[in-house]
Amino acid sequence: MAKLSSEDQQRVDDYLQASLHQVPRRNFKPGLLLIVLIGVLLVLTGVSYLVAFDAGVV
Repeated sequence: MAKLSSEDQQRVDDYLQASLHQVPRRNFKPGLLLIVLIGVLLVLTGVSYLVAFDAGVV
């Protein structure tokens, strides 16, 4: 891997610290993700059950 000169490294650091590259994000909440996934799963299960019931399978 090529090493940058201190001047080039400083320019890269300045570029990466610019406000354009700093995106504020909320904290990741795995519990919320789990709840959303379970909710989607329940909705899809309900829809598939209604389709099967309407088709006379169940």
